[in-house]
Amino acid sequence: MKNIVVLISGSGSNLQAIMDACESGIIANAKVAAVFSNKADAYGLTRAKEAGITTEHLAASDFGDRETFDRALAAQIDQYQPDLVILAGYMRILSGEFVRHFAGKMINIHPSLLPKYTGLHTHQRAIDAGDREHGTSVHFVTEELDGGPVILQAKVLSSRMITPMTSWPGYKSKSTVSTRWLHTGAYSSVS
Repeated sequence: MKNIVVLISGSGSNLQAIMDACESGIIANAKVAAVFSNKADAYGLTRAKEAGITTEHLAASDFGDRETFDRALAAQIDQYQPDLVILAGYMRILSGEFVRHFAGKMINIHPSLLPKYTGLHTHQRAIDAGDREHGTSVHFVTEELDGGPVILQAKVLSSRMITPMTSWPGYKSKSTVSTRWLHTGAYSSVS
C-alpha cells in the first residue's frame, strides 16, 4: 500500500476527491496517510479527520523563516514515509530545499492549462484575456513555480468569449467533473 500525503490550505474539495478515489480503488493500492495544512481553520482538516485520517497543522508564523518552516514540514511529512506528496490547494510557495527533498514524488494541482497562467488568479486572467478555453493541470513540482512537467490536463471550452459579466457557461460544473477525473487519473499514473 502506497502512502499519499496531501497538503492543503482551504476547503479540501480536491482532497475529498483524492480520498474518495483511494477508498473506491480508482487510485489502486494507495491511501491518504496524512493531511497537512498551513491554516488551522482549513475545512479540509475536518474532512480528513471525519475520514479517520491523521491531520497536522504547521503555521509558518511559528518559525523564524521560510527555510526553517519548510525543513520542519519536510521532517513531519517524512514520518509518514510518503510515496507521493500532493499539493491540493496548498497556497504557500515552497523553498528549493523542500522541493528537492521530495523531487520526483511531489505533484501540484494548478487551475490553468500550463504553461499558461502560472501563479494566482488564473480564472480571472483567462477571462481578462478573452480565452475560449481554460482548465486544470496536474504537474510535477520543480523549483520553477508551476513549471514542472505536466502529467495530465483537463480542458473546459466555451462557445463564446468569456467576460466577467457572463461568466463561463457551465464552467463550475464542467470544471468540477473534469478536475476530479483529472486528479484521479494523474494520481493513478504516478502512484
